[in-house]
This record gives sequence, C-alpha cells and structure tokens, in this order.
Amino acid sequence: MLKIKKPNLLFIFADQWRRQAMGFMNEDSVITPNIDKFAEESMVFDNAVSCCPLCSPHRAALFSGRYPISNGVFTNCKIGADVMLDTNEICIGDVLKEAGYDTGYIGKWHLDLPELNISDNPESGARGWDAYTPPGPKRHGFDFWYSYGTCDEHMSPHYWRNSPQMIKINQWSPEHETDAAIDYIKNREKEKPFSLFISLNPPHSPYEQVPQKYKEFYKDKEICFRPNVKTDNLKCHTGEKFDYDEEKLTEIIKDYYAAVTGIDENFGRLLETLKEQGIDEDTIVVLSSDHGDLLGSHGMMAKHIWYEESIGIPFIINFGSKIKAGRTDALLNSVDVMPTLLSLMGINIPDAVEGKDISPVLSGNKAENIDSAFIAAYPGRKNVLEEFAVLGINNIKYGWRAVRTLRYTYVVNNGYIPGGRTERLLYDNVDDPYQMNPVRLYETKANPVADQLEGKLKHWILRLKDPFII
Repeated sequence: MLKIKKPNLLFIFADQWRRQAMGFMNEDSVITPNIDKFAEESMVFDNAVSCCPLCSPHRAALFSGRYPISNGVFTNCKIGADVMLDTNEICIGDVLKEAGYDTGYIGKWHLDLPELNISDNPESGARGWDAYTPPGPKRHGFDFWYSYGTCDEHMSPHYWRNSPQMIKINQWSPEHETDAAIDYIKNREKEKPFSLFISLNPPHSPYEQVPQKYKEFYKDKEICFRPNVKTDNLKCHTGEKFDYDEEKLTEIIKDYYAAVTGIDENFGRLLETLKEQGIDEDTIVVLSSDHGDLLGSHGMMAKHIWYEESIGIPFIINFGSKIKAGRTDALLNSVDVMPTLLSLMGINIPDAVEGKDISPVLSGNKAENIDSAFIAAYPGRKNVLEEFAVLGINNIKYGWRAVRTLRYTYVVNNGYIPGGRTERLLYDNVDDPYQMNPVRLYETKANPVADQLEGKLKHWILRLKDPFII
C-alpha cells in the first residue's frame, strides 16, 4: 500500500497585528515585500476575524476550535483572574502529536495561569502576568518548547525550555525566535512530519522597541492617518487615557509599521529555509495574528472592541500547488482555523470543536452555511470582576456581542459594569468602510437589516449557551 506523506505545518502569528497593515492590502503604508510576494502565491482571506479581539481568548479559540464561552478563557490570563486554558481541552497540538507529528512551539504562549497568582516568589523568576509552563498537559501536545507566558520586552526577551531556569536574550524577539525556528527546522527528526507554531510579540506595544534599521524605512516617509483617527481624548479599552498629539501618534504608527517590516524580513528567512531544506512544497505555511490594533481609529488605541481595526486579522495560507492562489471573501473566525487545518492535513476533527471546516475554500469552492461570524468580549479587569463578585452577578452576562457578515457588523453592547444601558449599533461596512456612521437603535423592528442580524445574534447566543442579556 502506498504510504501518503503527511504535510508539515508552519504557523506564524504576531500579536496585535491588524489586517490592514500589509503592503498588498493598499491601506496602511507599510513595507512588506516578502509578505506581498507570499500573498500572490497563496490564498488570502480578506474577512478573517478574531472571535474575541484579546490575546488569550483568541489563542485559546485558535488552539481548541472552541469559543471563549466554552473553553473558559474569556479574558487574558493575568494577575487577579484565575483564567487559563484547561488541560482537558483537546487542542491542535494534542491532535497533531497523537497523529505522529513532531510538535514545536516558540514564543509567547499566554494561556497559563500567571505564577504570581500562586506564589510571591516563583522559582522561574516569572513576574507580572508571566509564567513558565512545565512539560506536561498544560503544553497541549507541544514537545519542543522555547516559550514564555507573556512579557513585553521585545529587545531583551526571555524564554524557558524544560526547566524553570530562565534563558535571557539580548536580541529583538522576532529575530531571535526566527533563529530558533530555523534551527528547529534544520535539526528536526527528518523521518517525521513536523508542526511548528511561532508566536511573535511585536508589533504589540511597547511600539518603540524595534531595531533602528527597520525604523529607518519610515524616517522620512509620510504617514497618512485613516479617516476615522482621532487624537482628542485618546483612550484604550481599559479606560486608560493617552495624551498623544498628531506628532506623537505618527511616531507610534511609524514604529508599529517598522515592527511589521521586521516581521516581514524574518518571515522571508523562514520561507527561504523551507526552500533550502527542499520541503516548501510539503509544508502548509500560515501567516496570521491574534487581533488588530486601533492606532487612534475611533479615538482608541489597542483592541478588544468591534471595529475592523481591532477584529480584523491577516490570514494567508500556502500549500504549494495544493491550494489555489488568490483572494477569498469567505468569513474565517478564530475557531475555524483548527478544523480547517486538520481537514487539510487529513486528520480527524475532535467532536468538541465548534468552529467550521472551511477547507473547500482553499480549492476555490464556496464555504457552506457560514453567513456570519460571532464575536464577543467579556468584562475581565480585576476591579470589575471583584465588583461583579460582590454583587453576585455573572460577569459573562455583560460585555458586548456582535455578528460580522460580509457587509455588516451588528453589535449589542451591555457595557463592562453592572447596570449599564444596552446599546445596539449597525455598521454598513460597504457604504461606510471606516465605520464612522453607525445606526444607533434601541429596538430593531423598524430596521429590517438590524432585525435580521439580531436574529442571527440570538441564534449564536442560543447555540453557545451564552448567558448574555440581549
């Protein structure tokens, strides 16, 4: 019997990298020659979104194929919240290991409980929201491990392997992690297929922490703000305010773009390594992120809100001649990635998965029964969680829920504090691509589009057993 060769998987995703920040998209004026060329040869998803535009919730959904309301990671794994990815979740690393893959993970994990939630002086030296994840079930099938929980020190990162001894590095983290990935690819066990996930921290803040050689690309480059950018009363989803004038915001955007250009260069190194090793046609390569960054759009920084700059993520996939090159408008949500990849790799999808297998799109076919993406955010700040607990109220009932279709975004927002007033917002992303003129509603009957989308949202909430008040 002919033995079918299993494909390798190389999955690279960056933190807080928005879909608009790729040169070929012709939106942000960012320089990405390697990504642009890769996009020409690959399938590009123009409507890829994060089901919860925050780091840990997206990652948990990505790996488990299940929504935050189901896998329990509804907010970041952080001090003051006992939130982590449960060891009972069946994740893509678990499945690939079971299928005989050599599995590896490099970079930011951010799915383990911060060690300071358990000990004031952990042996690993982890501080803040950081954590050393020891070998075992919390690694969810990843055998090769060169990772950390979360720490925003891009120029002096640290990592752990298989002991609590911290490995400190003086090198820009995407460059160092690319070095580690190339070493892994070259020295892997050649008789086994491999799956390697590389999680890059930049272009996440601190924005200025990027090598000067990439900043030089933008030194004299004119930066045009998106039409929806506001610098007055600039704030982020946590309520933190920023005193940024246009000059300061321009500097931040240039640094953000510089980080993306640095990612582009190192991505090119990875692609070249696959070619040198003669495995480029045998390797599925995915380039993506966990959520976007507003960078001043709608008067906000960071993420965790329903706007396109926050929920929109890059998703580009290549498998040599086995995937049709081009662009698709098919909706792709965080939870759809795991089942789609497993199907493409010829591996059974776990029964608990809630995402959809949309691998037919990769052959140029239509994705069936996907007419909306469900997106959600939940109260998760420490002081807010404490307030909900004191009142005996389930915080998961609050926050906001949305459906994103090819044309519309429809939002029901209950706010992040108990007793807030509910608002309903309808955005036409074709006629109003920068989402500057929403229709504000208190009830939907008078607006047929909003009424239909309210029905879709209720369907999602019922399907997922979400206690959200709608």
